[in-house]
Parts: sequence; C-alpha cells; structure tokens
Amino acid sequence: MSEKKRIKLEVAYDGTNYHGWQIQPRAITIEGELNKHLSELLMEDIKIIGASRTDAGVHAYGNVAVFDTSSRIPSEKIGLALNTRLPEDIRIQYSKEVPGDFHPRHCDSVKTYEYHILNTDIPIPTERLYTYFFYRNLDIKKMQEAAGYLVGEHDFKSFCSAKTQVTETVRTIYQLDVFREGNLVKIRISGSGFLYNMVRIIAGTLLQVGIGYYQPEAVKIMLEKKDRTVAGPCAPAKGLRLVNIYYPDLEE
Repeated sequence: MSEKKRIKLEVAYDGTNYHGWQIQPRAITIEGELNKHLSELLMEDIKIIGASRTDAGVHAYGNVAVFDTSSRIPSEKIGLALNTRLPEDIRIQYSKEVPGDFHPRHCDSVKTYEYHILNTDIPIPTERLYTYFFYRNLDIKKMQEAAGYLVGEHDFKSFCSAKTQVTETVRTIYQLDVFREGNLVKIRISGSGFLYNMVRIIAGTLLQVGIGYYQPEAVKIMLEKKDRTVAGPCAPAKGLRLVNIYYPDLEE
C-alpha cells in the first residue's frame, strides 16, 4: 500500500441547503458531502478535518479541510476530480499536499469573515439568501467607531452564544472594518479565532449602533461586563460568509 499523504482542500459553498459544516445525524452537511464523495472517488474511508465549523445557512469562499489518503492521484488533481461529483453548491478551489502534521484548527491562522447587509427600502429577491435585509438608515461612521473598541485582544464573553462549550473566551481581532458598497453594508473582520456566533453577535451589535440604539462607546462597556445579555442580537446566518483562512507558517 502506498504511504499516506495529507491533502489540504480550500472549499467554497453556498450554505443555504445545509445544516452547517459538521456531520449531524439525519442531516445533510458540508462535511458529510465531502466525506461521501471523497470516499467514493479515492475508494478509501475518508474522514476530513475542517478548520471552521460554520453554522446552518452560513456561506464560505475559502474554508479549509484536510484528509489523509494512500491514493496515487496527484494532489492537485483531487480537487478537480472531486468537483465532478459534488453538488453544484460545493466547489473545491484547490487541493495540494501539505506536511503530515498540519492541522487546520491547531496551526496558527488568520480567519477573515464578512457579514453582508442589504440596506435598501425594498428587498432584492436575488440577494435574499446571501444578505440580511435591513431597511433602516445606518450611520456607518458610528458603526466603525464602535468596531474600533473590539480590535485587539479582549475577553469576548459578551459576544459569545451562551451555548458555547469553551471556557477560554479571550480572542484577538486584528482588523474590523465597516463600509458601504452601493446598497450593501459590509462588516469585515479578521482574527486569530472566533467564539460560537461571535461574528454574528458583533454584526447584530454594530447594527444597533448604526440605528442609534447604542452609542459607539457602549461596546467598550459590553466587553467589560462579560455578560451576553448586555450585547446586541445575533444577526441571521445567511448574511455571513467565511472569506479565507491564512496560515502564515504554511503559505508562501
């Protein structure tokens, strides 16, 4: 039998029809589809390891997964072959061999997400699955001012779902921008890692700042309180997409 090699995939998907990334009983998931079609393609029992376990309805341009295989198919060809089998709402952007000890969740990385808000008077049907429709006027300047308080290393317990199972809630945000492109307001956030629903709660909070429900400096107090009840609502999943995951020790 050939020696095992570890393959890294960059995966893009429309999360509308899936119950998130992670395998669940009696539910269609991104991980389940990848395991199924990789196992059929390579004629091995494949179990991928994903970098980000996105929720139901969340989209991705560049999630990352790895798996081990004995297949002799060239690493860069696996993604192309897999795309001929996958549903049309999942596509491998590239596949390549990586060191055997590379782990997408344990290696240092920078994750970047965007949250898209359709800020118009009337919804646009073609955007309904990929943006959160919000008709009220938004003060982008105040939203950006509030975002500034979140940059850096903080305890984000106030911006984490109560259902989280982690005990350590300190995270580092490297960059957080709020900007308008036509009728879209985008919240772009990069960090070392994120808590359960953290990005969506930040988006929901910044929206409340944008309509004047909170003043920008209230976000600083939210961080200090370390209490989920003092921050804003969790914005809907469909507005969120994982843009990319960068591994500084791996990427050229």
